[in-house]
Amino acid sequence: MPRMSGKRALMEQLVADGVRHIFGNPGTTEQGFMDILQEYPQIEFMLGLHEGVVVSMADAYARMTGRPAFVELHIAPGLGNALGMLHNARVGKSPLVVYAGQSATRAEFQEPHLTGPLVDMARPICKWAAQIEHAHDVPQALRRAFKVAEEPPRGPVFLSLPIDTLDTEAEMDIRPTSYTRWRSRPDQGAVVDACELLLRVERPMMMVGDGVALSGAQAETAAVAELLGAPMFECYASEFNVPANHPLYRGSVNFVSPGPLRKVLAECDLLLVVGAPVFQLIFPEPEQPVIPPSARLIQIDNNAWELSKNVPADVGILADSKATLHEIAELLRSRQSQEAAHAAKRRGAAAADQIRGHKERARARDRERWNNSPISAPRLMHEIAQTLPPHGTVFSEAITNTSHVEAAIQPDQPGRLVKGRGGGIGPGLPGTLGVQLAQPDRKVVGICSDGAAMYSITALWTAAHHQIPVTYVMLSNASYRILKLNMVEYLGSAVRDRRFVAMDLTDPELRFDRLAEAMGVSGRRVEHPDELTGALREALDHDGPSLVDVALESPVPIP
Repeated sequence: MPRMSGKRALMEQLVADGVRHIFGNPGTTEQGFMDILQEYPQIEFMLGLHEGVVVSMADAYARMTGRPAFVELHIAPGLGNALGMLHNARVGKSPLVVYAGQSATRAEFQEPHLTGPLVDMARPICKWAAQIEHAHDVPQALRRAFKVAEEPPRGPVFLSLPIDTLDTEAEMDIRPTSYTRWRSRPDQGAVVDACELLLRVERPMMMVGDGVALSGAQAETAAVAELLGAPMFECYASEFNVPANHPLYRGSVNFVSPGPLRKVLAECDLLLVVGAPVFQLIFPEPEQPVIPPSARLIQIDNNAWELSKNVPADVGILADSKATLHEIAELLRSRQSQEAAHAAKRRGAAAADQIRGHKERARARDRERWNNSPISAPRLMHEIAQTLPPHGTVFSEAITNTSHVEAAIQPDQPGRLVKGRGGGIGPGLPGTLGVQLAQPDRKVVGICSDGAAMYSITALWTAAHHQIPVTYVMLSNASYRILKLNMVEYLGSAVRDRRFVAMDLTDPELRFDRLAEAMGVSGRRVEHPDELTGALREALDHDGPSLVDVALESPVPIP
């Protein structure tokens, strides 16, 4: 085995694993690592000016490539700055390997400046966290980290690497990571039990999440829905799980409080959940069930923790979603009577009519505000969809305007629309960069909310510094609108006598066109809908990063 320093072994292991980008913000405890980077030009260091920015870039990059991304952070303050976006990676199940430098082990007892309990800080957020104190363990620790990050449930993994660990020489074993083949077929008895339930129900529904996309089970999901005549909705979803133009697809459902979900499920007698938690509400009411008491629950997931976690499943299946749905579909076809098949078709047709009517009414409401100034969200998203190249990708942190993004983009294939996830705001600007790096041959548009963007505004500098040719569309509604809407839901009619304290972003106004120009990104402000088409086309044609700052209306319905 070759003899080398821990820092060289780290780089050699990254090369062996095909790593092409490191997302980071350097510090003094990583100086040895930063110095040796220049000897590995095949790996590009993507410099972010805040740790949350680099984690969000890596998060989106890992999601699009399907491989763990590597992140460098700086000791305790840097790790602390990154924890909010690491939370997003944990909730969204993004595979990240995060390294932070630590003070030399021989000096830790003296509590050097900046030193902190890195492993203890990271452990609640990460799947696995460890400090590596012997140089010869560095490549094996990296291989374990990449393997653990990639296994379902995917998520971030953390390594604390002290200065002397990386400076010390040892004999090193460098080889590519051996990843687990995690796809598993379902228990056959469970498939039979699920099908027996599905064949007896009259009002089935399906709820799907990002486990469908991870498994590549979109076609199987649609096939089961069609066999059952069951409407499908998404919950906690940020990937492409169901074609938006499928007649049985009724879109994403609000998961702030139980009310909207209860309304959707009110007439349901069986809920088939695939790759989504049941349920992960912001304001749950544990004493009030979301699913009707008489309804049955079938849950399919590759994450055992989610099965029957909050709601006991009648059939819980720990297996690959694609394989499980395929076997369920085959069994349904063989056992479904002709009468039951006709009933499913009638049920599906009625559901499709209802969904089509809902969409038509929504479009009619949107047209009433079509020429408004400030600009309406439906009009803006329509213009984006019209100007986006055929193979373009949208990364969206639209928050309260997500439904308008989905209605306009109408994704029917993976990679067309990717949404921020995890709940912590701020991944919009840097996430767009990560998507563009993962898909250099596609035009990437980032739709970003103004309040959220201020959490990661320095991503604009990174876009200019690395000349990443993204196009940003800023939703400038001058408020934390999500907080206002949640306050309305919290207070109900009592909100009429209350004020929205600290939820307006005014005095002074935020001007993202000027912020962009100050950081080297071409910026333009749009305040009238007639200007949208020209401004968007100009931004998309720009050779380099660009930004369109759109003055957007911000309606808050008061009951």
